[in-house]
Amino acid sequence: MSSPSAAPAAAIRSVVAAGGRRLVELLPGRADWSAVRRAPRRDLVAGLTVAVVALPLALAFGVTSGLGAEAGLVTAVVAGAVAAVFGGSNLQVSGPTGAMTVVLVPIVQQYGATGVLMVGALAGLILLALALARLGRFVRYLPVPVIEGFTAGIAVVIALQQVPAALGVTDVHGERVWAVAADAVTRFVVAPRPATLAVALGVAAVMLIGARWRPGLPFSLVAVAAATLLAELAPVDLLRIGALPQGLPAPSLDFLDLGAVGVLLPAALAVAALAALESLLSATVADGMTVGQRHDPDRELFGQGLANLAAPLFGGIPATAAIARTAVNVRAGAVSKLAALTHAVALALIVLVAAPLVGRIPLAALAGVLLATTVRMVEAASLWALARATRGDALVLVLTFVVTVVWDLVTAVAVGVGVAVVVALRAVARSARLEQVPLDPGEHTAEEQELLAEHIVAYRLDGPLFFAAAHTFLLRLSDVADVRVVILRMSRVSTIDATGAHVLGDAIQRLEGRGITVLLSGIVPGHDQVLDTLGVAARLRGDGLVFPDTPAAIAHARTLVPVSHSGTRR
Repeated sequence: MSSPSAAPAAAIRSVVAAGGRRLVELLPGRADWSAVRRAPRRDLVAGLTVAVVALPLALAFGVTSGLGAEAGLVTAVVAGAVAAVFGGSNLQVSGPTGAMTVVLVPIVQQYGATGVLMVGALAGLILLALALARLGRFVRYLPVPVIEGFTAGIAVVIALQQVPAALGVTDVHGERVWAVAADAVTRFVVAPRPATLAVALGVAAVMLIGARWRPGLPFSLVAVAAATLLAELAPVDLLRIGALPQGLPAPSLDFLDLGAVGVLLPAALAVAALAALESLLSATVADGMTVGQRHDPDRELFGQGLANLAAPLFGGIPATAAIARTAVNVRAGAVSKLAALTHAVALALIVLVAAPLVGRIPLAALAGVLLATTVRMVEAASLWALARATRGDALVLVLTFVVTVVWDLVTAVAVGVGVAVVVALRAVARSARLEQVPLDPGEHTAEEQELLAEHIVAYRLDGPLFFAAAHTFLLRLSDVADVRVVILRMSRVSTIDATGAHVLGDAIQRLEGRGITVLLSGIVPGHDQVLDTLGVAARLRGDGLVFPDTPAAIAHARTLVPVSHSGTRR
């Protein structure tokens, strides 16, 4: 006989075994490494190209996050390498992003640098749990107006974040990013620094014009290098990035504070949600730009989880996949993970060799890089098309955009999805119809049919009968008058929930209270359980008032309302 503890122990072993098998599924396989050998030269060239583009962005996003340029570079190197090896896309490039900095700024203000590192580690654990639970596939259901709305909102927020650096203003105040930008403008008016503004606008202009002229050239690096050289030669004093250490810092667990987990968990959930969303959207974009490439969403979440666990060890900020850098990687000819890994190694070499030069870059130049990036993030044609599509889409788009700018990204996504669900439910509810249908006029004379129509009426229910459509259904069915029998044809009901079944039962009781007999016909097998559980069909079935099809219901109705050939009631 087995001991009482044998069953729980066996269950635990089964769970551990299942978890182990799932973990093996998420690890890189032989196919990943065979892809690396396919075209290594193209991958190396693509990786170097992406590194050139990523360098100024990593510096700028690090500065904007509040942890400094070094944190941005470390994130690009460490998270970029880990996500490249363990992620679910062969073409994805990861690192610091503008969307993530939007979420991180208030976290830095509230919890400081160590709090951000702890949030990043917690977000990594959350992403690993999502991957193990196979939840990556559900991101595809996010409505397009929500995606476009928060993308445009992020662009505006990032642009507002650059206002102080672009104007050369320090010591600005404000709880929201728009308030900080307004304070910076006020201070600039009092003590203008035109040279700083000229550098920021000049870098942005070079990037935007250059992208139209020669899209394949890294004009961001060219513009930043030119701005740095001019700043060295000009007599004007500009704010700089500052000294950077040569090489990556030693890994450390000093940021760990298990007692702060409860306080930091909401912020970690927000960071994890954004990392999952942006990474899977980026991977989808990469798939669409290629032929034959398909990402594994759960493995992508797994790779991003490991990346966000590794980056805080070296002082890096939370990371996610970067759509812009991934697009550059694809256009440069990448075919495997080697390209993204090369990008991370190249950035590590830059940190090791050229840290003093990088520290001389003006902050205004990085502000110009991000200003140009925000302009390129917004696709005006796509926004305009969505705004004109339907009123519901326009409402979701505008609300998501406004909440992103005024409050924060996570709230905006929650509001956008919530409103989108309400709009969708309203549209589905309006598709449900209750129509009166004829009763087989071929079998009776016109006189008999006229009398029959006065006392028997058949209604066909089309579409879903659920909580959003139930109220309208009840009102319409309750208006039935001057009849003896009502036949409800249920064969075209696509779905029914508890609310719909309850309302149906209420309507039947109201009709019966007025002396009207109600017959049901054609109940779909999947729906009878709901109706029986709530007692709607069980009583009618017991009284012989439920029929498999409409002809049988009509035949029974005629026995309840007999007529004579003279047109009088028998």
